[in-house]
Amino acid sequence: MDVSEPASISSGIADRYATAVFEIANENGNLAELETSLDDLAATMDSSEDLRDLIGNPLYSRDDQQDAILAIGKKMDLLEVLVNTMGLMAAKRRLFVLPQLVAQLRARIAEHKGEVTADVTTAKELTPAQADALAASLKKSVGKDVKVNATVDESLIGGLVVKVGSKMIDTSIRAKLNSLQNAMKEVG
Repeated sequence: MDVSEPASISSGIADRYATAVFEIANENGNLAELETSLDDLAATMDSSEDLRDLIGNPLYSRDDQQDAILAIGKKMDLLEVLVNTMGLMAAKRRLFVLPQLVAQLRARIAEHKGEVTADVTTAKELTPAQADALAASLKKSVGKDVKVNATVDESLIGGLVVKVGSKMIDTSIRAKLNSLQNAMKEVG
């Protein structure tokens, strides 16, 4: 069995929903509102274990999932087309692809705006000034506007890991220590 198959199936499902949501929001001139809704939804998915459980737990009935996700979407004041799509996904038992849907919609919006997203992992949270300086530096290198998607991983000890497209730059102290450790193993 091909291990990548479930991931590609999820990606394909999310892609169809993302295409529909993006086209509707774009036709209605609501891309800025969609982007705000996606940011709010992603932040809530990251912080709420209950929401992650609702999305991924097959023990909830279709109706319970649909009622809950519609109520959450309306309470969060998300863009109507996104709320309706989440309700449809729940009715079709496809709510588990919601994280992929968010990621694909963010990528489509960024492409539409001529932006690229840089996934940045740091040992400590970046200040807004540091994030802006990093985005400006990456813009020189990439040639496009860069949106910084920052996460914190204290195990890096210091430094940062930057992923832009297929390129990755790892200047973390953890990576340097691992490299040094491997070099020492080769000597001894």
